Amino acid sequence: MCGVSGWLDWAADLRTRGATVHAMTETLACRGPDAAGTWLSRHAALGHRRLSVIDLDGGAQPLEAHGTALTYNGELYNHTDLRRELEALGHTFRSRSDTEVVLRSHLQWGADAPRRFNGIYAYALWDGPAEELLLVRDHLGIKPLYWHAHATGVLFGSEPKAVLAHPDFRAELDAEGIAELFALPAAPTAGHGLFRGLHEVRPGHLVRVRRSVTRETRYWEPVSRPHTDDAATTRRTVRELLADAVERQLMSDVPLCTLLSGGVDSSAITALAAQARERSGQGKVSSFSVDFPGSADRPADAWRTGADAPFVRAAAEHIGTLHTSVVIPDDDLLQARQAVLRARDRPGWGEMDASLHLLFREVRRRSTVALSGEAADEVFGGYPYFHDAAARAADTFPWLHGRTTPAALLRPEVRAEVRPEEYTADQYRATLARTPYLPGESGPDRRIRELFHLALTRWLPPLLERVDRVSMSVGLEVRVPFCDHRLVEYAWNVPWSLKAPGGRPKGLLRDAVRDLLPAEVADRPKSGYPSTPAVRYTEVLTERARELLADPAAPVFDLVERETVRRFLAEGRPLPSPRTAPNPVGGLDHLVQVDEWLRAYRVGLR
Repeated sequence: MCGVSGWLDWAADLRTRGATVHAMTETLACRGPDAAGTWLSRHAALGHRRLSVIDLDGGAQPLEAHGTALTYNGELYNHTDLRRELEALGHTFRSRSDTEVVLRSHLQWGADAPRRFNGIYAYALWDGPAEELLLVRDHLGIKPLYWHAHATGVLFGSEPKAVLAHPDFRAELDAEGIAELFALPAAPTAGHGLFRGLHEVRPGHLVRVRRSVTRETRYWEPVSRPHTDDAATTRRTVRELLADAVERQLMSDVPLCTLLSGGVDSSAITALAAQARERSGQGKVSSFSVDFPGSADRPADAWRTGADAPFVRAAAEHIGTLHTSVVIPDDDLLQARQAVLRARDRPGWGEMDASLHLLFREVRRRSTVALSGEAADEVFGGYPYFHDAAARAADTFPWLHGRTTPAALLRPEVRAEVRPEEYTADQYRATLARTPYLPGESGPDRRIRELFHLALTRWLPPLLERVDRVSMSVGLEVRVPFCDHRLVEYAWNVPWSLKAPGGRPKGLLRDAVRDLLPAEVADRPKSGYPSTPAVRYTEVLTERARELLADPAAPVFDLVERETVRRFLAEGRPLPSPRTAPNPVGGLDHLVQVDEWLRAYRVGLR
C-alpha cells in the first residue's frame, strides 16, 4: 500500500514550498518504503510514498496527465475491466498500474468515477483546469485519509502525522476530542480526527475543495430493498460474491498470504484463496496466526471462547496451507508499545495493538500482502451484542450496554465541559437517524437493521483503522474481502431469519462455506482477537501508573482525576477500559497511553 499527503493553498505559491511537502510525505515512509515523489504547482502540492504491489517498474507517483495530478493509496480490484472500457473510449495507457486507471477514470467520468470502483483506496486528485481538489475514500473506509481546512486551503494525509508535520497545524484536544477519547473510544464518530480541526474523509464519501466552498458528499451507502431470494439462493449468492472478492484480491506482483485465526471468517478466506490459486496453477497458500505463552490456560468469556491453536491447526491441515504460528512473549509486547503509539497517532488498544504489530512484522518478512477475515461479524451479525436481548434493546450503542467507559475517570471540571453521557447519547441518536430503513419497516426488523447500521458505521471503522495503521507501520498491505461493497450491499438486505437461521450466529456464512472447512471450524463460536494472559505485562503497566500518580506534572491528570485512579489501584480494581472485550489491563493501558501520547505529540488542551 502507500501513503499520500498534500497541501492546497489559494494564497501561496507552493512551487517554492517543496521542503514542507517533502517533510509531510516522509512521515509516511513506513507506508511506502519502495519509492517517494512530490508534485508541485502554484496552488496545489501532492506527495507520495510507494509500496510496490502492482506493476513494480511502472506506477510511479504522483501521476499527472492533462493538467490533472493524482496521489493514490490503494488497490483497484476491477482495474483490468475499467482499463478495457477506457481503452474502448480512446484512452491510451503507459503502464499496467491501477493508479493510471484511477486517473483516467476521473478524466473520463469526473467525480462519478468512484462509483465504478471495486477496491480499497484513499486518494487526492487535483484538477488543474477546474481548480478543484478531490479527496476520495473507499466504500467501507478501509484506507484512511485525513484533512484539515485552514484559512486559505486544506492540508491532507493518509495519517494525522502527515498533517502534524505542517508548521501551521497544532496538535490540540478540545471537548469533542476528549469525549471521543474517553467516552467513545469503541464507537468513534465518523469523520472525527480526534485532534481539533482534523477530519477524516468518511467511508463512501468524497470532499470537493474549490476556492469558495468545501463540500463533502456521499457516493455510496447500502440501499435498503426487499430481499426476494430463498435460503438456498441466498447461500449460493453469498458464496459466489465472497469467492469472487477473494479471487480479485489475490492480484499481486509480490508475495501474498492469509491471516488464519481458526475461526470461520479467516478460514473461509484462506480456503477460497487456496482454491483460486490451485485453479491458476500457483503454489500453496502461506498462512499466519498469533499466539501467546500460556494462552491455552486462559478461561473463556463472552468474547473469547477458547484458544485458537487447535482450530488453526485443523484449518491449516484441512486446507493444506504452509502455516506459521507467531508466538509473542511478554517482553516483546512491552517493547512494541511505543511503536504502535507512533503508528496510530493516538491512544489505541494497548497490548492488542502491540501483538498485532509484532505479528505483522513477522508476516512482512515473507509477504507484502495479506488477506484477512475482518468485517464478517459486522456484515453477518456475529458479535455477542447481536444476540443479547438486553444489548439489542438498549438505548445506546449495544456494545456499550452495561459498561463503564474511561470517561468515569475524568476530573469533575473536565466532565462538566465534555458532558460525556450527553455526547454519547447525541452521537447514538444522530447515527440512528441516518439508518436507511425499508419503507414501513418496524419492530424487530427495524431494530436489527439499526444494529447492522451501527456495526458498519461505528464499530467497524476503528477495527479497520487499527488494522491499516498497524500493518502499514511495517509496510504490510492487508486486504479484507468481507468488505467488498457488493457483498455488503447484498447481505445488508438479507433478513435476520436467513442470516442467523435457528438463532445460529453467522449461520448464513457458515452454511455458505461449510464444504470448505472441517466441521469444528465451521461451527466454532465467535472468538475475538486474543489478548495476552501475561502477568508481567499487567505488573509493568501497574507500576507505570503508580509512577504517574507520583509525578505532579503528569499531563494525563490534567484530564483524569488523580485520586480516582489512586483508589482503583489501591482496591485492586481494573480501571475502566476503552475496549468492550473483558480485559483487566485495558484501562491501565489506556491511562498510560494517554499520558505518553500527550507528551510525545505535545498535545495542547483547549
